[in-house]
Amino acid sequence: MPEINILSPHVADMIAAGEVVERPASVIKELMENAFDAGAHSVTVEIRDGGATYIRVQDDGKGMAPEDAGIAFMRHATSKLRDETGLEAIGTMGFRGEALAAISAVSEVELLTRQHGDASGTRVTLSAGDIQDMGETGCPEGTVMQVRSLFFNTPARLKFLKSDRAEASACVQTALRCALGRPEVSVRLLRDGKEEFFSPGDGKALSCVYALLGRDTAKDFLPIELSDGDMSVSGFVSSPSAGRGNRGMQFFYCNGRYIRSVLLQTAVEQAYKNTLLVGRYPACVVYLKLSNAAVDVNVHPAKTEVKFSQEKRVFDLVYHAALAALSTEDRTAAEEEKPKPAPAPVYAAPTARPAPRPDFYRSMSAADFRASNYSVRPSAPAKPVEAAMPLKAYEQPYQTRLDMTPAQAPVVKPQESTKIARNEPADSGKTVENSVQSVEKPTLPDYKLIGEALHLYILVETGDELMLIDKHAAHERMIFDRLKQQDRSVMAQTLLEGVTLRLDGEERELLEQNGELLSELGFEIEQYGENDYILRTVPADMNPSDARAAVEEIFEKLRGGKAPDPKSARDEILHTVACKAAIKAGYITDRAELDRIVQAVLSGDVKYCPHGRPVSAVLGRRDLDKLFKRIV
Repeated sequence: MPEINILSPHVADMIAAGEVVERPASVIKELMENAFDAGAHSVTVEIRDGGATYIRVQDDGKGMAPEDAGIAFMRHATSKLRDETGLEAIGTMGFRGEALAAISAVSEVELLTRQHGDASGTRVTLSAGDIQDMGETGCPEGTVMQVRSLFFNTPARLKFLKSDRAEASACVQTALRCALGRPEVSVRLLRDGKEEFFSPGDGKALSCVYALLGRDTAKDFLPIELSDGDMSVSGFVSSPSAGRGNRGMQFFYCNGRYIRSVLLQTAVEQAYKNTLLVGRYPACVVYLKLSNAAVDVNVHPAKTEVKFSQEKRVFDLVYHAALAALSTEDRTAAEEEKPKPAPAPVYAAPTARPAPRPDFYRSMSAADFRASNYSVRPSAPAKPVEAAMPLKAYEQPYQTRLDMTPAQAPVVKPQESTKIARNEPADSGKTVENSVQSVEKPTLPDYKLIGEALHLYILVETGDELMLIDKHAAHERMIFDRLKQQDRSVMAQTLLEGVTLRLDGEERELLEQNGELLSELGFEIEQYGENDYILRTVPADMNPSDARAAVEEIFEKLRGGKAPDPKSARDEILHTVACKAAIKAGYITDRAELDRIVQAVLSGDVKYCPHGRPVSAVLGRRDLDKLFKRIV
């Protein structure tokens, strides 16, 4: 018997649907692009239950004639392409003629359409790709497409859908990306009867960005605009001081189509070289316009991947446009990276001054307040460091803060421990005292702290070896271990002024899932608007200036699947907290603080940073002799 079967058109359509319709968000993308191609000035998108049960897209475009409505759901039926020559310069969002056939093959569809000037419209209903009913009806000019029960006949696909909240978030993000690429079209999205966003459609890119991405993002944007013959780029890039912890706010468009392009992403990020902090990413909305023949969009059925015929020219255009915008920006992140002086000044008692006005904190930083209300006297010389502490430095019950000088740090002295032991009964006193003394005796090898190089690496001489310690990595591990071993919630500090956060749908879901854990670890995030939240507290170890970056980094880790379970999520959050709280590379560090780090490393308690990188390296005498050709 023959083993090769020719599949029926229905089965072929269902297989093809898997390439085009992956989830409800894919349906929204295809239907919105059809509306744009129809010349719509206004598009309304409505979803219910994450889009799995109901999707409705209405536009005021040119509509369809009755004869076209009947064949629109056939495979490879399209009004945007006539022959193979059209593939050489595609100027429309859609062209394959697969979207409506794929959508109708796995759902129940109702189409209402009416051309401008016609007295009546056409209604078509389909189920699993088969037309159930078709006839004349009254409807507004344009097209209304309703999709119900998505994947009702493909249970294997249906079971792989995520929660309604997750699918709805994907729908919102997809619709937002489509709307952001068309400032001239007004787009409104309703989710379970509630408006998620609305773009004005006035043709101004800034208005569109402001409405869709929010005021906080828009105010940090710098406009870009540059032309090179038949190629031009416009849009916005963020100020270096507004760098983000992920690439979630990078949007690239080619001739109005949202695309994913490593080329354009690299071009923008290269422009920020030496101006943006390491681990931070720019936000951008980039509109690239070029001839349709210079770009190939027929790469993937989703049409988000493209190929440029002149990649270097495109790269240079985007790079120089972003660079020109940044050159006009006065504030750069590089200024914030200047080394900080190690010893903090000691302040005298406040001088007699009138009480500040009640709202002084809204316009004056803490540093300004100290400068205007306190007199400064030179720092007292640091006291000599006492003998090694009996316990690991970072496990002391009264742990020093990073902003505390060695003179201010409490020290547990050996005689105090001995005195406590002597208060015990005579028989147990010797045992307790001996056990205390055995703990007090350091087990560290003899070492000499030479200093630090490049404000990053600690140099230590131990016998015939030279050890180099990454102070940031080692200190990060010390903080991480201390926080992880705590059997209580992490101590939090209340921010003087809360940090406002604008979260997208996926981030809101992550916050709902991990809100209790974040609170336990010192992050209190409250909702005070539709998509706006405010960060009230952060862990006590963390510098408040790192609060926004820390939250962005945490969401990126949770979003990226690095934390599949609660325990992993807790560790990932603690990684971020420890990294932000640790001594920064490039900062001048007090010698006593360096000594604490050295002791932790030499004791063997700190070997790797929380991310797995080694914190130290050793060069032996023989290695150095070989380096200087003293031996062969």
